[in-house]
Amino acid sequence: MNAIIYSHQTCKKVGNALLRLGLCCLFKNEAVSFRTTTVKALSALPRDRQLLKLSEICLHNARNLHLALETARRLGIGAFRIMSPLFPRMTHPEAGYSLENIPDGEIISGTLNTCKLFAAKQQIRLSFHPDQFVVLSSPHPAVVANSIQELEYQARLAEAVGADVINIHAGGVYGDKQAALKRFAEVYDALPESVRCRLSLENDDISYTPGDLLPLCEQRAIPMVYDVHHHRCNPDNMSIEEATERAGATWKAAGVEQQCHISSPKAGWENGSPRPHADYINPGDIPYCWIGRQMTVDVEAKAKELAVVRLMNDLKLLSQVS
Repeated sequence: MNAIIYSHQTCKKVGNALLRLGLCCLFKNEAVSFRTTTVKALSALPRDRQLLKLSEICLHNARNLHLALETARRLGIGAFRIMSPLFPRMTHPEAGYSLENIPDGEIISGTLNTCKLFAAKQQIRLSFHPDQFVVLSSPHPAVVANSIQELEYQARLAEAVGADVINIHAGGVYGDKQAALKRFAEVYDALPESVRCRLSLENDDISYTPGDLLPLCEQRAIPMVYDVHHHRCNPDNMSIEEATERAGATWKAAGVEQQCHISSPKAGWENGSPRPHADYINPGDIPYCWIGRQMTVDVEAKAKELAVVRLMNDLKLLSQVS
């Protein structure tokens, strides 16, 4: 990874805990908004009006990204996951476009650079998490080709704003998990450096456990994002402590601060499916081994910034009694 290297000097210190808490994409109560559009809506317009509409949306989103970073700084949030469709439909085969061919492209590029400088100055770590349709392990060449195109788009955005992580899942099993992981590795090896230097791999709540992914991550020097909620939903023979340590070693090998995810089950662990996320993080779901550990933790909770701020306060209390 050749983007910003986050060291312990740049972490948000909470009590005795070097944890950088991250917000995922959107705000609940703050006046920050991002716009989108559909291919159907664009197809009703002639191309010049399509580009004008897309330009307006992209400029709005770029400006609101800066507002999001300012808001994160005000709230003490140390990381921000940028929504994947920041520039909607950019890679679509019919409606696609580049910043160079929309009216406000130069202004948008300048705004992204302003975001990059602000995030670097305020030590706000930026990342992307592409949608589930990005599947490098697919047996279908068209799916893989579209996935690579999307990752290249995200890499361009990541370079423009200084984001150091593009995090994805391994995808489906397709009846043979090892064959799927082999396909993933082959596609990964052929990815552009701009993608590979930022790509991370996350365990999921259905198919791939930390134990499934760590051998690949260790062999290919791919940092693994450890999602503890997913691990609890889809366990293996590895403890939370061991998974945290081994995943951390993949980030250390890359010279980059470790990144993990946390969430709590909406209905609790004993009532129905534990997979849907709750509004807030239950303090009891915070792994004890994370307290005092240097890393970024993305908070995946429906209450968005309210959940991050509450978790900050919970961590302060936990640090006082630990």
